[in-house]
Amino acid sequence: MLPATRTPAQTSTRLLGRYFAVRVGGLPYDTVAALRCEQATGCAAEILDLEAQLAAAAEPIGDLLHDLIGANDDSGSRRDLLALRRKIFQGRLPADPDAALAAVLAVDPAAAAQVRDWLTRRRHLTDRQRDLGALLDTDVAATRAELWRLCDDPRLRAGMQVASPALDEQLVALTGRTTASPAKKLRRVERSVLSYLYRTACKTSPFSWFTGIGVGEFSTTAGGDVELAVPTTWRSHVRLNVVALTRIVDAICADPTRRGDLPMVLSPGLRQDPERIRYVRRWVTQGDDRAPVSFDSIQDGLFYLRRSGLLDGLTGLLQRGGTWRCADLTAWLRGQTQADPQRCDEYVSILLRLGVLQIDGFAVDVHTPDPLRQLRHFLTTLDRPWAGNLALRLAEPIALVEAFRDGGLTDRRAATHRLQEALRDVLDHLGAGAVKLPPALLYEDCRVGGDLSLPAGPWRRFAEHELAAAEAVLPAFDLTLPHRIMFHGFFAARYGAGGRCDDLLRLVEDFHEDLYDQYLISTADIRPFAEDGTYRPEENWLGRTELSRLDRVRQDLADHLRSAVQAAPGAAELRLDPMALHGIGAGLQDLFGGFRPQSHLVQVVPRAEGPLLVLNQSLGGVSFPFSRFTHCFDDTAPSVGQLRAQAADVAPAGAVFAEVTGGPVTTNLNLHGQLTDYVIVCPGETSLAPPECQIPLSDLYLLHDAASDRVVLRSARLGREVVPVYLGYLVPMALPQLHRTLLLLSPTSLATFDVWRGVPAPPPVDGVVARPRVLIGDLVVSRRSWSTTVAVLPRRGEGDTDAAWFLRWQRWQRAHRLPAQLFATVHSGFGGRPKPQYVDCGSYLSLVALESSLDANADRVVFREMLPAGDQLTAGSAQGRHVTEFVIETFPSPHRAGADDE
Repeated sequence: MLPATRTPAQTSTRLLGRYFAVRVGGLPYDTVAALRCEQATGCAAEILDLEAQLAAAAEPIGDLLHDLIGANDDSGSRRDLLALRRKIFQGRLPADPDAALAAVLAVDPAAAAQVRDWLTRRRHLTDRQRDLGALLDTDVAATRAELWRLCDDPRLRAGMQVASPALDEQLVALTGRTTASPAKKLRRVERSVLSYLYRTACKTSPFSWFTGIGVGEFSTTAGGDVELAVPTTWRSHVRLNVVALTRIVDAICADPTRRGDLPMVLSPGLRQDPERIRYVRRWVTQGDDRAPVSFDSIQDGLFYLRRSGLLDGLTGLLQRGGTWRCADLTAWLRGQTQADPQRCDEYVSILLRLGVLQIDGFAVDVHTPDPLRQLRHFLTTLDRPWAGNLALRLAEPIALVEAFRDGGLTDRRAATHRLQEALRDVLDHLGAGAVKLPPALLYEDCRVGGDLSLPAGPWRRFAEHELAAAEAVLPAFDLTLPHRIMFHGFFAARYGAGGRCDDLLRLVEDFHEDLYDQYLISTADIRPFAEDGTYRPEENWLGRTELSRLDRVRQDLADHLRSAVQAAPGAAELRLDPMALHGIGAGLQDLFGGFRPQSHLVQVVPRAEGPLLVLNQSLGGVSFPFSRFTHCFDDTAPSVGQLRAQAADVAPAGAVFAEVTGGPVTTNLNLHGQLTDYVIVCPGETSLAPPECQIPLSDLYLLHDAASDRVVLRSARLGREVVPVYLGYLVPMALPQLHRTLLLLSPTSLATFDVWRGVPAPPPVDGVVARPRVLIGDLVVSRRSWSTTVAVLPRRGEGDTDAAWFLRWQRWQRAHRLPAQLFATVHSGFGGRPKPQYVDCGSYLSLVALESSLDANADRVVFREMLPAGDQLTAGSAQGRHVTEFVIETFPSPHRAGADDE
């Protein structure tokens, strides 16, 4: 299955990464087919067809009757014909159809044949309307029974046990229930089960058994087949929520006796100036323990303390090396000051709270394979009875995590219960019984087994042509690009052409205080385009030409889309010229050196003339598609080492990649293997990377390269440029200040290809705005969509029967030409980023679930086509066809004119 012939791009091409990731729905898509009301949907379609036929025939029959009425002198006959004409116009049966037909037959037998046909169809419509209620009741009972049967599917249920243990317990309690119409509480349970079922069979969001993750390597095998065989064997990988470990560590440190046995170090990166001590202080804000998923957030800032003889003596003691426990420092302070032990301990506690001192060994590094085992190992190294006892107590949680991973549903449930109790016992033992544990104690990812492989040919062609054209204009959508330009301008204004800065901490602090924080506040609610397409230029406080170029590209792209819409009014599909996009994006191509590695989340639509690729999301950076899941792939390609080698290969000439970790881990989403050769170690941080791979911030300096007008981060020790990258799944804006600023020098980006931004919406039709599908060559960058408000949707009215409400949905769907299966995103006034939910217009249960998610009538709902559709899925297992999303990487590469594809 090969792509259509394309015109080679006349700009630099793109290099396809060697490896890919694949996200596979946990259940075959056809699993949800049994939840459709096939009989009722067929009956509703017949009703709508009949209504359309009757409406189409009404006008000519009305004209015919009008003529008969005008030529009729019999007043009684005229009244009968007028009454019949009115009923036909209204689409309603006369009270006595036979008598009405006889009145026409008496005047014009030829006209009576048409009236007879209309009346026959109208009688059939009445019969089908009467049948719909019974058919829907039968279908709903059957689909409800099927839903309850499916809720016992092992993969679905295993995912529920992680996502919502409370729902899993409810289902256990409801085992053996009948399929009679459920009460209100049971309806809520049904909607929850349906939501998770759709998430497992219709979407690709890696989480537990809902969606499996696989990785593979592109092969040089000839051929263009985009089919993927999915192994049925999956393997679970489970780790304890690091927030639970944080609660245990906090409880240990809160006890003065235990804290006395803990090793102390100075905050890494602490510096002594002539009159004060300078270091980075961190504040930890606990997450909401009531939320299903939460994490502690960390903020940082440059902090100063006035030097004193006692503080200098303490810091000098620690700088000389050796192992110093908290109790040792307290004893030293007592010897120096003759103060009582409590005062000395308070002094050390204050230094800990201020961040001058740190406990050595407790922080969870992003590269920690198993944080729970690491904590237990650390406790054994303390050589204290209480630590040894606590290490023994942690053996049970470790075993329970393994039991959860390897057990059946019943064993997993029992392990979860006992894990909660065991961790609670640990906290009680530490005297922290009132401390709350997070609701989600476990994080689980599932690996799709087997060696996966795809022929590189079709994917390479997409990377070099369609995706390259999309990438040419992606910077116009990058939320971080204006921030990077502002930092560049700030540095250039402060240090001048060719300037250098060796004190990055001071620079970051000044940047935020003098400019950036106010810039963030001023631009927080600004959108580039108004509803009418009017463009608002970026705030350009420093007069940077790069921002003017960005403004121009955005407007040119919006103009290009407007022209495409005007050239094909009412079209269901628009195709954009790849070369035109290269031309539009040329103004941003070489910005900051032009090095823009990308990863793309895509789906494949098979066609006889070659596949379509559907772009779901694009992210800047290297190895990001693999980072969160490296703990699942320690024995298959690509390994962590292979991904690290690929990153080194694609780095700009003379540069190395170095990871910005974001500090101690506050969420499992940031745990991953070491995917770059180097790691930037910021003040206050430690790293598990080998010493030769660590780059302390003090080794880095910034230099303005006047020739390329770039601000370059360089390592004094390595003598090379350092390109910072971020590999965590916590959004970069949630990182501490220093790390966020370093990432302004990174190719990390966040861009959503929103082609309709700046293109005014067409006039709504009955409250619905329809947008066509948009393609670049054979790459779909925007699915067909229909936007409306909740008030326009066929909501259930007071006294409505199920059949009447269900029929209104079918009528509304047909009137606006929506596909039967699609995704709906409900945008409420509360903001946030709502997630799309699968909707099957032929399923009563699905429509009920959608309606339950709707709130205020003014809320906006956007429906998008399911593409690929259920009959277009390219990945299959022994169970059936699975919804699948591929994640590929592309890197800059010099264009090779006439190069052959493998």
